[in-house]
Amino acid sequence: MISDLSVISNAAASAVYGVLAILVASRYLRRDIDRALLLAALITSAWSGIMVTQSLTGHPGFFVRYLLELLRDTSWILLLFAMLRDGFRQSHLNSQLKRVLGTATAILIVTLLSLGTLEFIFGLELASGKTKVLGQIALSLMGLSLVEQIWRNSPSFGRSSMKYLCIGVATIFCFDFFMYADALLFGELADSFWTARGFVNAALMPLFAVNVINTRKQPVDFQLSRTAVFHVGTLVFAGSYLLVLAIGGYYVRALGGEWGEALQVLFISISLAFLVTLLVSRRIRARLMVFISQNFFDYKYDYREEWLKLTKELADLSDDPPLPERVVRTLAGLVESNTGAIWIKGDKGEFILNSSTNVAPPKYTIIDSDSDLVRFFQEREWIIDLHEYRRDPISYNLLEIPDAIADIPEAWLIIPLYLDNELYGLVMVGSPYAKVELNWENFDLIKVVARQTCNLIAQNDAQNRLSRAMQFEAVSKASAFMVHDLKTLIAQLSLLVKNAPRHRNNPAFIDDMISTTDHAVRKMSNLVDHIRKPSLTNDEQRTRLDLTAQVKALIEHNSHRNPAPVLLGDPPAINVYADEEQLRSVLDHLIQNAQDATPPTGEITLNLKTSKGSVVLFIQDTGTGMSEDFIHTRLFKPFESTKGLTGMGIGAFQAREYIQGLGGSIDVTSEVDVGSCFSVRIPLADTPFAEVSGTVQSPEVPESEPPRRQHAVNKLTP
Repeated sequence: MISDLSVISNAAASAVYGVLAILVASRYLRRDIDRALLLAALITSAWSGIMVTQSLTGHPGFFVRYLLELLRDTSWILLLFAMLRDGFRQSHLNSQLKRVLGTATAILIVTLLSLGTLEFIFGLELASGKTKVLGQIALSLMGLSLVEQIWRNSPSFGRSSMKYLCIGVATIFCFDFFMYADALLFGELADSFWTARGFVNAALMPLFAVNVINTRKQPVDFQLSRTAVFHVGTLVFAGSYLLVLAIGGYYVRALGGEWGEALQVLFISISLAFLVTLLVSRRIRARLMVFISQNFFDYKYDYREEWLKLTKELADLSDDPPLPERVVRTLAGLVESNTGAIWIKGDKGEFILNSSTNVAPPKYTIIDSDSDLVRFFQEREWIIDLHEYRRDPISYNLLEIPDAIADIPEAWLIIPLYLDNELYGLVMVGSPYAKVELNWENFDLIKVVARQTCNLIAQNDAQNRLSRAMQFEAVSKASAFMVHDLKTLIAQLSLLVKNAPRHRNNPAFIDDMISTTDHAVRKMSNLVDHIRKPSLTNDEQRTRLDLTAQVKALIEHNSHRNPAPVLLGDPPAINVYADEEQLRSVLDHLIQNAQDATPPTGEITLNLKTSKGSVVLFIQDTGTGMSEDFIHTRLFKPFESTKGLTGMGIGAFQAREYIQGLGGSIDVTSEVDVGSCFSVRIPLADTPFAEVSGTVQSPEVPESEPPRRQHAVNKLTP
């Protein structure tokens, strides 16, 4: 029966390692580890096959089986050296250690192979059976030492499928060690070990297959849960305990004489009771879980999962729930809690309660900037455990906890939020709903997440301040435009008042005064309406206008100043959509600036040209002109003026903003001491906005009279 089981056991091992060899060979053998694994699988399959034929037919003899077993062990050790060599490249291990391990292993393998080969060839017994067993034990220990070096000195393997190679090879050598140690102790190989050897080797094949399946995407992290390892470890411990118990009971019975059976029952009963006590003890179970986490897993947390959850939570740009509340929930979730509160630094340095989750807001919501807690966090980046604080306040230098936190019964942890090295906020986390033992890993993860979330809160606060600043800027911009218009009206009315004593009896002056006053009243009425109804859109204010008539009226209005503007030709009626007052103000501003920039003996001409979908008004002067740098950097920049206190520097900017709002544009060509030409493009009334894409050439000017530009910003603003 045992022989049949041995045949089945070794046949299973031969079959599965043959499959493993085919699987490895069918993959891309890009690494030394893959090639070494292929060799080990082939030799192990052949060795197991020889074991089967030897059990069935008695052939080949012992020495062939022994030599193949040495070759099998050698192939697995070569696999370990391939892994160790890779580990040296990644971790810069001590080369002297590598030489020692390699030399010792090579000497041992060569010695055993030489002895076995010489015995096989010459038929001599150069070493006793006990010596061969000691050699196998030494070879197993050498393999385990190599596994230990790989595991301890190459942390990267712990995060890849390499660790399954380590576990598989270590199990092979560990089993051989116990089998040959038992044989050395009792003088013969135990049938149980011998029969189970093939099954054990076959059962390890999936561990090697994991590496093969993922060979194209190394490293691969095949995760085992801590719970699974805990239960497996418990079963292994219980099984080992029962095995030791059975052996102990046997020796108690054998040595007990007449009381042997009674002592055996007593021993087994007490031992089983002790085992049950160990298994149900929460303290023992907790210590076993800590031992597993420390020795079988790199970290307490699955950091990939934690970081993905944090990223998903913080990537939500909505305000439901608000960001500070989500930060509290995130930090509380790291320690199995669902309660907390957050204090954010205010403008005066104090910390104000911003949000709370599943906890009643405290009576006092402000933490003073000079409190002990704030000074404590300014000196050190600690996380305060209030449970520990209540047990031993001296460990926190008798720190005084503010009432805003101390009055919360659920308070457990106080977490500082740092922006760079400055304390930006505080988070209180409530007691967990499951018992959590905190260690360095918990605190490190909390600190990292706290800094990351603090940066996001600070960025969100900065965006809110920027939004408010932009709102104030919009109000200031509108106010600047209104003040600019009022300033123009005041200048006109002041001029009337100044000239009234001298021309009060002149009917023409009276007519001009009435016209100017009427225009000022309408302009101020429009400004008041705009203030009262700021939501009124530009489209709602636009009407169909005759641009030609508007230009002629402006020429007549500004003809009392020298040089008087002149309209070239007799253009027909050209209709556009615009607000009459605003368009008149913009064009009037450009004409007046041309007059300011041109001496009385100069010329100012206006020309209207139509193109596909648009009309262009050219305002050309022979004034002082502008440089290219000035046009590109300062002309249309708001609040840039060369008039000093007499100009606001928004006239040109306001003109361009309004024309662009109509779907048009303002272009400028100029040359210093020659003149300027402003091209004002406006879509025609019967043309959709999207069709305004044609280009219009500036009117031709004789070479003796090149296009002349206006002065700088001080000539473009009244």
